[in-house]
Amino acid sequence: MKKMICKSIIFVCLITIVNSCKAQILPMNTALDNIPGNAHVKDLNNELDPYIGTYKANFQGDEITLFIIKEENKLEKRVNKQFYRDALVVKYIVKNANGSILQNTQNTSTNQLYSIGTRPSENSVILYYYGTNCGVGWGKVTLKKLNSTQISWDYDPNSTSVREDCPATADKTVYLPETSGLIFTKQ
Repeated sequence: MKKMICKSIIFVCLITIVNSCKAQILPMNTALDNIPGNAHVKDLNNELDPYIGTYKANFQGDEITLFIIKEENKLEKRVNKQFYRDALVVKYIVKNANGSILQNTQNTSTNQLYSIGTRPSENSVILYYYGTNCGVGWGKVTLKKLNSTQISWDYDPNSTSVREDCPATADKTVYLPETSGLIFTKQ
């Protein structure tokens, strides 16, 4: 009898431990304050999928190519917690009129953009941009899906000032188009 009770207690404890280790899955636009540590903010309705692909646009003589992928389980580290989210990650190449590359983020983890939420009623996704070297140009980019082959780009940097610790030799140019309503076409 004692063996049976001990086995039952162990079984209940194991089930409790296994259930408590599962990450909580939350919908895409859950407010940051409502996301517990180690939770997973998941693209349950595939809201990010329509944006995936390669897009091009021209702006003031430069050709901008966006490479948009969906990354599942992207680790987000905040001051007081970390969690995972499904996100669009945007890398890019900017070329001048002569075809020379001004900036290429395809093979780096810096200067890229990533999604932080969607606005389904507006058919848009909000991206965070870390900024170029020394954080110059950090801010928000909004992509709006116009149709199956075109997206609209709105970028308004929060700051173009240079931090005091920024090396004098660092390229502080923001190559992304600082504009609203720029149309990118899917390639």
